Amino acid sequence: IHTDPLHLLQLPTSNQLTTYTCMIINNMIAITLSALAFLAASPTHASEEQAQAQATAKKPLVRIPMHKVSDHEYVNRFLIRERDALLNLQSSESKMDGIATPRKLNALRGGKDESEIIKDYANAQYYGVVKIGSPPQEFQVIYDTGSSNLWVPEKGCVHCGYRLIHGGKNKYDKDASESFVEDGTEFAIQYGSGAVSGVFAEETITLAEDIAVEGQKFATIHDAAGMGIGYAFGYFDGILGLGFDSISVGGVETVFHNAIDQGLVEKPMFAFYLGDNADGELTFGGYDEDKFVGNLEWVPLSDETYWRIDLDEIKMGDFVVGKTDAIVDSGTSLIVGPTNAIRSIANKIGASPTITGQYTVDCETLDSIPDITWTISGKEYTVAGKDLTIQSGGMCIFAMIGMDFPKPGPAWILGDVFMRKYYTVFDYDGARVAFAEAVSSF
Repeated sequence: IHTDPLHLLQLPTSNQLTTYTCMIINNMIAITLSALAFLAASPTHASEEQAQAQATAKKPLVRIPMHKVSDHEYVNRFLIRERDALLNLQSSESKMDGIATPRKLNALRGGKDESEIIKDYANAQYYGVVKIGSPPQEFQVIYDTGSSNLWVPEKGCVHCGYRLIHGGKNKYDKDASESFVEDGTEFAIQYGSGAVSGVFAEETITLAEDIAVEGQKFATIHDAAGMGIGYAFGYFDGILGLGFDSISVGGVETVFHNAIDQGLVEKPMFAFYLGDNADGELTFGGYDEDKFVGNLEWVPLSDETYWRIDLDEIKMGDFVVGKTDAIVDSGTSLIVGPTNAIRSIANKIGASPTITGQYTVDCETLDSIPDITWTISGKEYTVAGKDLTIQSGGMCIFAMIGMDFPKPGPAWILGDVFMRKYYTVFDYDGARVAFAEAVSSF
């Protein structure tokens, strides 16, 4: 039986066609509305994901170039200080003991009204840029782990350099900054040759281009006589302390501590790479693995004032010191130790004392100077004898000096001579430092 398929197909009536058409149109409208809703929601969803990604993204390391004063200029400054000391001797014999004997530095005890001698910066060799205010005003500062305040000279400052020497000092102008907040509390530090005084203010402090610390209390200096001739001839305008709040004059929270609190750094760490006869680098927010070889060796701090550590032993030839302590100090170029210990070492290598308390050595005998080794947490750190001098123009200055620190001050200071050899990481929250052999800067 043949059946015509057309006979089996039942065509819809006109009413059914109308119903089907309405259903199709309604479905198309629903689909269109869903698509529009999705498209409208997508940008918001994407922006939320971007915001979350930005919040969780690692902050990059922030790097500040550290410029080095040449050995030639260092020696020239040394000669100027020697000349001035001789002139002072000639003018008053009563000053002889105060000049000829090594200086004594007091440990800064802290507290709002206490600000005793901490150091001088005549031997400082490294400095870098900091920016203050809005718009930013640029200053060259010593990034100093041996102190905790930030200060720069203010407009109208006296004893703040001379225009004929390096073009003079950069001076902070509060009237040129939109972010200046007046404080007015007096600030003073007593150095070996006199006081440095000014007042506190609050500002935005910018490290490199990325770390803008808001509401930072710092000091504007109106008299820097206490810095002496070393300040006039130095390339730096001020000091940025990287120590702990406990030794800050006025109990002021440090710039780096505030940077941590404001979430501006990836890790609560900074690290120094000091170039040997070349510029170096200061890194905030962590450390740069390309700047050292081997592994970092971590050492706990003995207290959170200066970056102070215990030493197991110091050995240089047949000179040996047992358990003692030291601070790791980027603001001191030399190795500093007790006067008697440095005198003993100097006598053994044939160094000659100078009127300022430093020593010179015969440049022809550098190869005979023994290496010095510090044992720290069971690991030995050695600096070659020939690297214990700063030389230029036939003069070689011994890079160790004697100073006596009253208790609770440290016995030794490991300054730039040590830090040039060993890449140094400072862990603020972890209260520890780390050392590793620095890569050569040549």
